[in-house]
Amino acid sequence: MNQEHKEPSLLLSFVPIIFLIILLAANVAIFEGDASFGPNQMALIFAAALGGILSIKLNYSWDEVLDGIVKSISSSMSAILILLMIGALAGSWLISGVVPAMIYYGLDILNPTIFLFASCIVSAVVSIATGSSWSTTATIGIALMGIGQALGLSPGIIAGSVISGAYFGDKMSPLSDTTNLAPAMAGTDLFTHIKYMLFTTGPTIVITLIIFLILGFTIDTDTAINSVSEVQAAIASQFNINLSLFIVPATVIFLIIKKVPALPALLIGTLLACVFALIFQPQAIQAVAEVDVYNIESSYKALMKAMFTEIQITTGNEMVDSLLSSSGMEGILPTVWLIICAMIFGGVMEGNNMLKVIAASIIKLAHSTGSLVASTAGTCITFNLTASDQYIAIVVPGRMFASEFKERGLAPENLSRTLEDSGTVTSVLVPWNTCGAYQSTTLGVATISYLPYCFFNLLSPFMTILFAYANIKIRRIDKSEKEEN
Repeated sequence: MNQEHKEPSLLLSFVPIIFLIILLAANVAIFEGDASFGPNQMALIFAAALGGILSIKLNYSWDEVLDGIVKSISSSMSAILILLMIGALAGSWLISGVVPAMIYYGLDILNPTIFLFASCIVSAVVSIATGSSWSTTATIGIALMGIGQALGLSPGIIAGSVISGAYFGDKMSPLSDTTNLAPAMAGTDLFTHIKYMLFTTGPTIVITLIIFLILGFTIDTDTAINSVSEVQAAIASQFNINLSLFIVPATVIFLIIKKVPALPALLIGTLLACVFALIFQPQAIQAVAEVDVYNIESSYKALMKAMFTEIQITTGNEMVDSLLSSSGMEGILPTVWLIICAMIFGGVMEGNNMLKVIAASIIKLAHSTGSLVASTAGTCITFNLTASDQYIAIVVPGRMFASEFKERGLAPENLSRTLEDSGTVTSVLVPWNTCGAYQSTTLGVATISYLPYCFFNLLSPFMTILFAYANIKIRRIDKSEKEEN
């Protein structure tokens, strides 16, 4: 006979989260930048196990705990499928020349008279093309650091412009893992999330660019930039770069505007890129297939490899080589692993009402939409400071506040936007966070030195809170939509 469930206390509800934070902190200290590739997944599993034990103490049966886990994982399956397809799309866009073309033409924007403004835009373009702020700073970012310092600029302000652009691109790219993770946690779809982020992200990047433009006019930049032409020459040596390649991303954008579901739109974008690779990039196909002939067999092998595994285009320029790489669906698996483990933890914590109790204690202080969004943003930043990982800063607050946003009639894209505006972008500002540690090491600049110049990252949380308090672009849902969600 089933016993009546006990309501967890606030103190008990925090036990699994505190345990999780301790494990995550240990992972960052021991594994450093590799913490998100296994250690953090195990931390989530162990924290979920502790939550499961406490669930039994609260008179929940194992079947009830398992049911909560299964329901939680099921809710993320759409996002997981989209993520896997994005892995295939990233590889096909590389071998087709789409990503190289974006980088090639993006570098044309770089003008020494407006270096900071231009470096922010170039970083944004590359980050949108690759879906990764990390690879952007590790490649183009390093080059821009060298160019900027040759022009006499301080390393902190150069890094600030690079990181601002890279994180804007990371947020807005459908190839980004965090841009897929946030809507998965909130309960909305990828393209709705991206379109909704534009309302807050657009003004933020405009303000950021204006600041860099003003700062740039105070700096004398007469030195010629040879590195840009070297990068472009390296790309052109391996790819047929032409404007017709932009038909591929333009088609995907058109499908999104026409509200074609994400999976078919991404699949079409992937297959179209494969066709363009066959037409324009025989040299890249031979390089990926590792053969000296261009025929049906080598084309099939190269295109399949681009979609499912890691590929590398070698140009002879080490920096460009690291940029012209993709890991296909295989590279998405650590993120899928993280999502599944996070949903296991979230399923346990939701099933035994612990997240509800914690969220209720915070929500008591949030009487308006503005204060709810502010509380969510504050929670994301707190997890970036304590858990030291941007993924956790998206996952846990996302699961904590999802039901409250729904109860208040707020569309899930309000939550997903808040998670990105506060969780994703502030991670790089924390020295002991995996993102802060990585960017500081990669760019060779202390976090405290670039922090004051990361205008996009600093402004984003305030922008999302401002929109909420001013009730600007806050979509609400009716009763029927509540029931569907």
